[in-house]
Parts: sequence; C-alpha cells; structure tokens
Amino acid sequence: MIIIDCEKMKYPNTGLFFFCDMLVRSLINENHGEFDLGFYVPGRYKGRWGESFYYKKKCLLDKIAVVSPAKCQLWHTTFQLAHYVPCNGKVLLTVHDLNFLYEKSDHKQQKYMAKLQKLVDRADRIVAISEFTKDDLIAHTDVGDKRIDVIYNGCNLYRGEICPPAIRPAGDFIFSVATVLPKKNFHVLPCLLQGNDLELIIAGNPSSYVDVILDEARRYGVEERVKIVGPIDESVKHWYFKYCKAFVFPSIAEGFGLPVIEAMAYGKPVFLSRHTCLPEIGGEQAYYFNTDFNRPLMQEEFRQGLDDYYRHEQERAEAIKAHALQFSWAHAARQYLDIYREMTE
Repeated sequence: MIIIDCEKMKYPNTGLFFFCDMLVRSLINENHGEFDLGFYVPGRYKGRWGESFYYKKKCLLDKIAVVSPAKCQLWHTTFQLAHYVPCNGKVLLTVHDLNFLYEKSDHKQQKYMAKLQKLVDRADRIVAISEFTKDDLIAHTDVGDKRIDVIYNGCNLYRGEICPPAIRPAGDFIFSVATVLPKKNFHVLPCLLQGNDLELIIAGNPSSYVDVILDEARRYGVEERVKIVGPIDESVKHWYFKYCKAFVFPSIAEGFGLPVIEAMAYGKPVFLSRHTCLPEIGGEQAYYFNTDFNRPLMQEEFRQGLDDYYRHEQERAEAIKAHALQFSWAHAARQYLDIYREMTE
C-alpha cells in the first residue's frame, strides 16, 4: 500500500489543498489497480475519494509519533514542513518551495531550515515541483546523494458550473487570487489602475496585509476600484478567470504558482514577477514586471502587454492555452506512480 499524506487539506482554499486533492484524484485515475492507495487525512475527509480506499485519520496521538501501518510500503509526505511523518518505513518527500528564506526573520529561517533538513534526512527520495525549487533545495540543505526528481503540478481544468460573484465588477477588471500575505506582493498592483477604468479584484484568505494594499490604492487615488473579496468558491474563481481582462501575479515567493496556469488555461494574458519559479512556469507566453517593481515602469509594461495581447488576441490566446495544457495532472500522477514503483520494487 502507498499512503499519501493529505493532512494539509485542513486548510481549504489554499494551494496545498488543491495540490493534494488534484493529485489524489489523478493517482486514482492513472493507477489502474496496480497499487492499493491510502490517504492520511483530517477526519472530515474520510471517504472523500470513495469508500473503497484506506483512510488513516489524523489523531491526537500522532503528535507524539505517527506509525505507518505494517501493510504500507511507502508513505508520500506531500509538504516539506509536514508535522506528521511516520517513524517507520520508506518516505517520499515532495518539496514545494523554500519560501521562508524570502519572507521570514533570521530566527524563523533557522527554525524552518532545521525542520526541513530533518525531513530531508528522513526521506528516501525527494520530488521538487520546479527546477527552481530543486536548485533552492540543493543550495540550502544537505541532500547528500538522495535522488531529486522534478514533477510539475498539473493545470486544474475546471469542469463544474461557473457562477458570477454576488456583486459583479462594474466593468473590465484584472484579477489575482492567493492567500493575501506580504510574499504575494499585491500592494504593487494598484498603480496599474491609474489612467484607466479597470478594477482590481483580489480573492483569497485575508490578513493584516490588506491594509498595506489599500494604503497603496489610496496613494494612487484608486481605492474605490480595488476590491479584496476574501475566499471564494471554485465556481466564482473560474468566473473571474474567464472574464478578467488580465491575470496579475507579482509574487516574490513561489514554488510553482498554480493560479498562473489556471488563468492561462482560459487563454488570458498573465503578468508575473520575475522572481523565484514564475519565469519557469509562465515561459515565453507570459508578460513580466521589472524585478524592482518600479511603478511607472510597471504601468508601461502593463500597457504594452495588454496592447500586444489584444492586437493579436485569438493567436495569443491559443498559444497561451497550449502552454497551460502542457501541465497535466494525469502526467504528474504517472510520474509519481513511476517513482512509487521504483521505491517499492
């Protein structure tokens, strides 16, 4: 049996939730009965993917020690700072990012680095979700002679109903979605509304960083057109993707950036930072802001990018969609299954 750690699904509307959910669904589809699959889950998710699978529910005793069942050949830990890792058996570790190096104080960096190193030491093999993350991991931890594979996340092709928000934007709008934290760098975006009638919609779990974004909006006199709408349903998120003028994602700390690929799947122009993995994921089909986020230069980059896209909209949209579809959850699942096979032979 292979057990996939889905403990981080306790945080809905986050990248880790969607990573675990989409990976599990794709593993089930691509497995064709070869492996018995099991899932380590918060109690409320028991049975989420069908009653025929084994579910190990997280319990209070796991804080002392997690014991992998005797029938488990491999435990797949899906987060680089996981709290719950079995004390026995083989472990595959997926590393998403080392974002704490770019957003935490020195003291917290040391704390998280020690925890990451402990998990790297515990793992028998490692997967990074981008070449950038792999390079970061090698540069900052002692991986020894452990094999590190790169498996890109897939594109979340949404098949459900698309529903408009309760209050629709008044006109054209640009969109972004993520937990609203300083590392997402959203406060550089309000300047893009100067000299036009666009609205900026930011969706995601809020924090005190919202005040920084709104202060910047007031500085440019556009506060009435900056809407921070909080967490939203998938149906509403995809309405925003489908109808936005552009998707903007100036993050300075990413391991992959799933929303970027989701927006590109709709053929939308995406404007990204040049930091961390985003140029690797957006490739030549994305537009980029300058590395220093110089506001007048960003405004010009945004205007030129929109002009380029909408002068060749059909051609550009098709190329962007094709780029997004290179990132397949089915392909990612098959790569993970290959590793499961190699580690259990």
